[in-house]
Amino acid sequence: ECLPRQGSALWTVQREGEVKLRMGDSGPAAVPPVTVHQAFTRTVKQFGSYMALGWKDGEHWKKYSYTEYYQACRTAAKSFLKLGLERFHGVGILGFNSPEWFIADIGAIFAGGFAVGIYTTNSPEACQYVAENCQANVLVVENHKQLQKILQIQDKLPHLKAIVQYKDPLKEKKPNLYTWEEFMALGRDEPDTQLDGIIASQKPNQCCTLIYTSGTTGQPKGVMLSHDNLTWTAFATAGHIGLSEADQSQEVVISYLPLSHIAAQMIDIWITMRVGGATYFAQPDALKGSLANTLREVRPTAFMGVPRVWEKMQEKMKAIGAKSSTVRRKVASWAKDVGLHTNLNKMEYGSVSRNPLNYRLAKRLVFRKVRKALGLDRCRQCFTGAAPITKETLEFFLSLDIPLYELYGMSESSGPHTISMPEAFRLTSCGKVMTGCQTKIFSPDEEGNGEICFWGRHIFMGYLNMPEKTDEALDADGWLRSGDLGKHDENDFLFITGRIKELIITAGGENIPPVLIEDAVKAAVPLISNAMLIGDKRKFLSMLLTIKCQVNADTGAPEDELTPDALEFCQKLGSTSTRVSEIAGGRDRLIHTAIQEGINSVNEKATSNAQRIQKFTVLEQDFSIPGGELVLKRD
Repeated sequence: ECLPRQGSALWTVQREGEVKLRMGDSGPAAVPPVTVHQAFTRTVKQFGSYMALGWKDGEHWKKYSYTEYYQACRTAAKSFLKLGLERFHGVGILGFNSPEWFIADIGAIFAGGFAVGIYTTNSPEACQYVAENCQANVLVVENHKQLQKILQIQDKLPHLKAIVQYKDPLKEKKPNLYTWEEFMALGRDEPDTQLDGIIASQKPNQCCTLIYTSGTTGQPKGVMLSHDNLTWTAFATAGHIGLSEADQSQEVVISYLPLSHIAAQMIDIWITMRVGGATYFAQPDALKGSLANTLREVRPTAFMGVPRVWEKMQEKMKAIGAKSSTVRRKVASWAKDVGLHTNLNKMEYGSVSRNPLNYRLAKRLVFRKVRKALGLDRCRQCFTGAAPITKETLEFFLSLDIPLYELYGMSESSGPHTISMPEAFRLTSCGKVMTGCQTKIFSPDEEGNGEICFWGRHIFMGYLNMPEKTDEALDADGWLRSGDLGKHDENDFLFITGRIKELIITAGGENIPPVLIEDAVKAAVPLISNAMLIGDKRKFLSMLLTIKCQVNADTGAPEDELTPDALEFCQKLGSTSTRVSEIAGGRDRLIHTAIQEGINSVNEKATSNAQRIQKFTVLEQDFSIPGGELVLKRD
């Protein structure tokens, strides 16, 4: 028995707890578990001289090799120990993606603490909750703005011993406040004995990372991820999607999605490390527009975008397309028809043995140029995940010969559970289960819909200090309950059909899945940004609608101006409205009628009378996080 002595239970809520790993008998599920340190040293041994991290300093890219990266993580670990980081206590990290973020994260794990990403948009109170919950000894912040949040709550954090600021000079000296340089200097000349002792004592079935995920109500829950959760999921995902190891051809990714989410950590840190890939850091204003430049400069080989990133690209390309000459528009439109047709065929029949001539021509005339302009000319796999993406966006990119492969999973499954692949994808499906994992549809109805449950070595250890919540998330046999409704088709592709909690039960006792009806209305009336069905305990269904509008780049708050495609929709109807305020509450009769017609067409396809929308109204402004209508929820 070469495995470490395992905990006897599949879950724990104790910070120092150990769990029984969900080992399989063969294949990826049976590979021996390793700690984060063992996984990192394997990469250094194989790919030590290869580039690991790239970041911009002014106009120039600076680089770290894997050997330098590993050494920096060791130094950070010794510095954390010197500052008094205790075993199984948190190091909170609050800031935009950077080498320091990665080094603090891995340094905290090496030193026997917990790496804890904190949302950069958190209020001081929300930061306080996380720091207190994980008993953080050290907080690492990006700049003065983030530092201010921590200074406001510092007195309420009895475990906090030090704060480190990794960007910009300090505006004022304070006791126990360090610059990154001062922090790294603390551990540089420390002997290795203490650190090596701690590393040697670590086991793959112990917690090393906490991901805080907010539910619909109550405080966020600290998802405990073990060494094995991270290292096994990285190994299994890299193998499943066929990433190449650095000595064959080095993978290149861009880090820009929030690292407080497991999705970004898994892709940018762990999967990339597994294959010796290079991670380049985007600029802090990536999602406000600079990502496009970074993409063209870095030309990643794999790229993950949340739906909004792909939608923004689509809007921009449509706007450029509208301005081009008639001939160019005709060629582009012909190519898109060819692209969609060829790719749908590929999807249906696995692969097309020979690409038709018109497709090869379209590739030369249009697709290659589009990919180059987007910085995706080297990208073999483009992924989308973290939220539902519309069929329209999927088809738009498919017609440009850029299939978007959907990922599905949650923080509680260390990120991915099902993944679409070049040789196995279906529009609107989240793909098939990852090798080494299993999916179960719990008590399916006559159409095969039931709660999606997960099993595998990627399933989390439990929620820190929350036995009841952990008990709700895992069934008696240890399957993770997703809370999502879904079904498999005859080829084992998974389709998500709704959320369990979101079933509307009308006064007449009818169970109605709102997501399907809301999506149908958005598809019928492209002007609509958000649709919210109301009908719980009521006699009939009504709907609140919002209109596609511009968003303030700094605050994320919705503005009154319509988006370009919303304007185009209005003009086609002969309406002169350019603002939401001219449409809301039925002020624009033409638009009101068009929405009513869209809803009528959805009602005609309703499975029962109870599923028809009887009333609707258009709200004065779109839903948003700053407005309080939306909350950040699971990855």
